[in-house]
Amino acid sequence: MAGIRPRFPIGISDFRRVREEGYVYVDKTGLIQDILEAGAAVMLVPRPRRFGKTINLSMLRCFFEKSPEDLGRLFAGLGVAGSEVARPHFQRYPVVFLTLKDVKETSWERCLAEIARQMAKLFGEHREVLESGGLLPEEVQSFSAVLDGTATSTQLRSALADLSGYLAKHRGEQVVVLLDEYDTPIHAAFNHGYDDEAVAFFRGLLSGAFKDNRHLFKGVITGILRVAKESIFSGLNNLAVYSFLRPELSRCFGFTEHEVAKLCVDVGQPELLEGLRGWYNGYLFAGQVIYNPWSVLNVLDSEDKALRPYWVATSSDDLIRDLLLARGADVHDGMEALLRGEEVEQPIEETLVLRDLDRSPEAVWSLLLFSGYLKVTAQRWTDRRLWCRLAIPNEEVLSLYETVFRRWLEHGLGSAGKAQALARALLAGDGETFEELLEELMLRALSFHDTAGGTAGQATERVYQAFILGLLVHLEGEYLVRSNRESGLGRYDVLIAPRAPGRPGAVLELKVPRARRGETAEQALEAALRQIRKQRYSEELRALGARPIREVGVVFDGKRVWTRFQEGEESGS
Repeated sequence: MAGIRPRFPIGISDFRRVREEGYVYVDKTGLIQDILEAGAAVMLVPRPRRFGKTINLSMLRCFFEKSPEDLGRLFAGLGVAGSEVARPHFQRYPVVFLTLKDVKETSWERCLAEIARQMAKLFGEHREVLESGGLLPEEVQSFSAVLDGTATSTQLRSALADLSGYLAKHRGEQVVVLLDEYDTPIHAAFNHGYDDEAVAFFRGLLSGAFKDNRHLFKGVITGILRVAKESIFSGLNNLAVYSFLRPELSRCFGFTEHEVAKLCVDVGQPELLEGLRGWYNGYLFAGQVIYNPWSVLNVLDSEDKALRPYWVATSSDDLIRDLLLARGADVHDGMEALLRGEEVEQPIEETLVLRDLDRSPEAVWSLLLFSGYLKVTAQRWTDRRLWCRLAIPNEEVLSLYETVFRRWLEHGLGSAGKAQALARALLAGDGETFEELLEELMLRALSFHDTAGGTAGQATERVYQAFILGLLVHLEGEYLVRSNRESGLGRYDVLIAPRAPGRPGAVLELKVPRARRGETAEQALEAALRQIRKQRYSEELRALGARPIREVGVVFDGKRVWTRFQEGEESGS
């Protein structure tokens, strides 16, 4: 009705509530027909967080679940209402709907206790089965144990399979099982060191519910990632995985361009589309352009319609920070290119082994992609490996990466002011201030573990790579920050070039004294400056019109830093 401001369901993932209370709903009921037409009995649908997984499962529950109340009104005017395929299945089946999105405990004991609490709640929703008198004595005992919170680990592991059997017998129909955010407790277990116990438990839970369950009509599992099949989905040969690299279901999660354009018209501001496009779209699900639904709804719901990083603000940046700073050179070159707006090509594993994050760059790129922090612009199979061209999807996600590296640099120096002072000292040729601040950064950023567990060079490399990216986001407006690129006769370590001629530039060569040869810090500094001059690293700066040029040797030894400056020559001679 004209003049009535639309209500957007911010944080509301209950389909029935959204429809009954008049919130805006973007029609995703086509998912129902897609599931019914799929050959697989069990479907795993991994998508980034807050892309509509929970409300979609809630919608499936409302459609499939047998109930004395007719819920046809909830689907009036929606696409599924006209589906001949879906109509025979409306409110026909018992439905088991379990969400694990809040199971994020720090120990296995607490995790199992929370699972027990969620299972008790689930069994409580189906208490009529217990009260029907149709269960065997041992089934009554098992049902009651889950219901009152006294179930053993073994009973909890078989709870979904058992409940399916009870409901099938009670209702006389096969069962639909919906499992939301299955991987949340797996991630928590990996982060807190109890993944062996968690994987063993969930392997049994999933196998019982989805593999050996003769009462199952359809099963739908959602999460962010496909955790390694050999560890968690062992034996589930009836499982089909629909990642966003596949064309199926590509429109069912997130908003399409058409849907966002219509929402803008509904709020009376069609001109909002252009800004939303730059900030929140860019996701490509099998070639389909998709917008981040959480951020779009938050903008449209706000009074000022300002473009803010809504989605990235809903989760800690700890994961991104740890992945990018800990991996060092393994992902640095690619991340530097991404921050410059370029694309990188990397091998991607659709099945993720979480333990590989500590040693496999492929696992890091895969996690960033499937978590929504990168997008795929092209993909190819070569030698039985999937290679994807990756890019940062939009302005919102770019703001997160910049924040991570900016905060890292500022944290290491104690404040944003010191980070800026470090950059100014470098470009001004103030060697004393630059060395003092750089050593402060090293002292803060390098823990004892960084240097004790390996060589000083390995630890230093991680820090200076993050240092480069921190400088990049601090200076990128007026300077180009590059590393490991060809110039002159070799490859410099770090180069900072002005975007306009006549401003200072700098090239840095970083070294660690070669202890086996008895090299001192002084000798390493001299070698660094000789290398800059001999390999003519300043050629690129001269070509760009940098004046003056700072040639800087930097030597790291544990947490000590030494620097030395020399002025670049005016010509290549």
